[in-house]
Amino acid sequence: MDWRVESYDTLTKDELFEILKLRVDVFVVEQACPYPEIDDVDRAPETQHLFLQSDTKILAYARCYRQSDSVASIGRVIVSAEMRGKGVAHTLMEKAIASCEQSIPHQRLVISAQCYLDKFYSGIGFVKQGSEYLEDGIPHQDMVYTQGKHS
Repeated sequence: MDWRVESYDTLTKDELFEILKLRVDVFVVEQACPYPEIDDVDRAPETQHLFLQSDTKILAYARCYRQSDSVASIGRVIVSAEMRGKGVAHTLMEKAIASCEQSIPHQRLVISAQCYLDKFYSGIGFVKQGSEYLEDGIPHQDMVYTQGKHS
């Protein structure tokens, strides 16, 4: 297994296919939530695609991107069904935070988290901001990273 960080332009066609397949399998099919899963953030020049790969299979994924001049964000955080419960999500988020800090200058680091994962993200150092809201029919909560310089 190998952790990788790539820009859109450096992903191979097969890597991109496997990333998108995992995202659609979980976010659209498993969560029964039809929505436009693929967006322009995927191919933005500063977006970093972080993933855990075993042979050609993508086992975990997150994207790190610029939300505004002073805000970076982590989104599309996903762990394949066979890797859940093995600590991969914590490692994924640690690596995503590090990737944002290294490649996307920012003053704040934010996420839009599914509410059922509140405890997980709080344990990593994210704090709720604002009220819960529905995004594509799923309760979400904006959260900001408060470790280190991001408060």
